[in-house]
Amino acid sequence: MPLNTRSQVPAGTPLGPDGRLLFVTRAARMFSYGFLSVVLVLYLAGLGFSEARIGLLLTLTLVGDTLISLWITLHADRLGRKKMLLVGAALMVGAGIPFALSGDFTVLVLAATFGVISPSGNEVGPFLAIEQAALSQVLPGERRTGVFAWYNLTGSFATALGALAGGWSAQALQAAGHAPVASYRVLVFAYAAVGMVLAVLFTRMSPTVEAPPAAAHASRWGLHASKGVVLRLSALFSLDAFAGGFVIQSIVAYWFHVKFGVAPGALGSIFFAANILAGLSSLYAVKLAAKIGLIRTMVFTHIPSNVLLILVPLMPTLPLAVAMLLLRFSISQMDVPTRQAYTMAVVAPDERSAAAGVTGIARTTGAAISPVLAGPLLAVPALAGAPFLIAGGLKILYDLLLYRSFRSSEVGKSEKS
Repeated sequence: MPLNTRSQVPAGTPLGPDGRLLFVTRAARMFSYGFLSVVLVLYLAGLGFSEARIGLLLTLTLVGDTLISLWITLHADRLGRKKMLLVGAALMVGAGIPFALSGDFTVLVLAATFGVISPSGNEVGPFLAIEQAALSQVLPGERRTGVFAWYNLTGSFATALGALAGGWSAQALQAAGHAPVASYRVLVFAYAAVGMVLAVLFTRMSPTVEAPPAAAHASRWGLHASKGVVLRLSALFSLDAFAGGFVIQSIVAYWFHVKFGVAPGALGSIFFAANILAGLSSLYAVKLAAKIGLIRTMVFTHIPSNVLLILVPLMPTLPLAVAMLLLRFSISQMDVPTRQAYTMAVVAPDERSAAAGVTGIARTTGAAISPVLAGPLLAVPALAGAPFLIAGGLKILYDLLLYRSFRSSEVGKSEKS
């Protein structure tokens, strides 16, 4: 398997204006994902939807994101990364406004399917894949893991601040006399507003972030020499994401609310701390990957985090459950920058948007199926903790399969971050 770890960009090259702009857009987007994810299921429940219907809506949201993102990312290198990012920002606005204005299930399904909205607090839509490719365009290979770690740290901190702001804003509005649904609706409007801000920011990107001309010779799927390894990675990433879909942030927030009666403000504080720890964990991954490699870092940190995930619903009290969750987040994201760097390392420069897109879409597809299965489980008190157990078990299976499949093609131990 060829490992394209070298870049034509000099090793000492700084991020530059485009790199810094991509960090800003990442922060703005993840802030909005954070505040929406804390209240989204509470908002839908307040509109009168059952847990089963909420699970279906979340699944359709992720299915729609998958299909739209697949087309956008596969064509981004050929049609223009900047143009496709602008399309993604428009889709955020197109989802947020109907969600804020309507309580009709059909309208929300259409908005969720054809727009971009995040029920998980994590990346959805085409943004991450295209931004990863654009960053790789302006970075040398030996800096990629380190910059991706800071990129993910920025996103995690922004998600944390968004969760904190969203939870306490909703609680403050309710304390001021607003109905719960009205307080949540304010945050949905704010989500749409962030989409407008992103559109303005993306217009400032320069042609430097675009794919090299060789991209025009790629297949219609945007892949050529690396198709085999990308498809193998995609299958494994889909399994991991399917497991993670049982415990997306909206579902976990709802579980804490129902199980322990946690108020929106406290939920915001819990996920603020969780996402801060997650962001810091991505930095630890850089030094560890330099010593043991990207694949080993992904696997050896992910298994313990999933054991902790399984322990969350088994805890008898709120403090213990929160402790397990926070411990889990303290190591849960060490596989993210390493996974991204590994994917960028094993494909050619003109395949990066497509590779990131295909693997990202595989993750979104996997995650899309799970909420519709988790929703009915949440409705049964005796089974409400099952999503944590299923997610943890399947994620450990993914780790073992990943290590077995790719340990012989290790990369990263010689890179300097």
